[in-house]
Amino acid sequence: MIYGMILAGGNGSRMGNTHLPKQFLTLDDTPILIHTIEKFLLNQKLDAILILVPEKWLNYTGDIIKKYIGGMDKIKLVKGGNTRNETIMSGIAYIENTFGSTDEDIIVTHDSVRPFLTHRIIEDNINAALEFGACDTVIEAIDTIVESKNNETITDIPIREKMYQGQTPQSFNIKTLKNAYESLNEEERDILSDAAKICLLRGHTVKLVKGEVYNIKITTPYDLKVAEAIIKDSTYAERDPEEVATV
Repeated sequence: MIYGMILAGGNGSRMGNTHLPKQFLTLDDTPILIHTIEKFLLNQKLDAILILVPEKWLNYTGDIIKKYIGGMDKIKLVKGGNTRNETIMSGIAYIENTFGSTDEDIIVTHDSVRPFLTHRIIEDNINAALEFGACDTVIEAIDTIVESKNNETITDIPIREKMYQGQTPQSFNIKTLKNAYESLNEEERDILSDAAKICLLRGHTVKLVKGEVYNIKITTPYDLKVAEAIIKDSTYAERDPEEVATV
């Protein structure tokens, strides 16, 4: 089976003075999370869509989904963990307990505050995860990347042509990711926050999937302004929702 997994555990600390986590802030009068869920609902290959949220926001999330989307048949609300990886593992545990598991099951994990992903990106993630067992959505780095190990002086400037900026979705064969995560010791679990890197360090191939420049993550007030500009762009707004999803 193929599962969507939308990670909505952020508290929005970089968004400034707001009473709601960033995923619940409105974009074009609709919560950002709802925009993201709608993109997943357009993909018919997904057997279920899990929304991972902190326990105290479960009821609120259910309320806004019912208000803006209606039915919950394909959508499952799941309590997240304290970290990104713990949240993903919580989603995997829910899948195993609710649906069972096979060696072919995959998950498409995505940030709740990246509402501009496309149908093509989701499809490419599904295909790459089925073939390679793990994949990461990226775009080519436009700016030069500078490394500083002491946060004061440059220690390296990698060749830009080999650098990419990570986005989401990141998608995985469930058993591949779970086995890789369970092989980590406590120190590694504290350090490694990226699921694709966990797979890479355990010797698994991680396929690159082409992202889009506008597949932005909304984490600051500036990002929210950019997102409002994107969604109000006439060429975007005039399209049918299914056409937008297939860009």
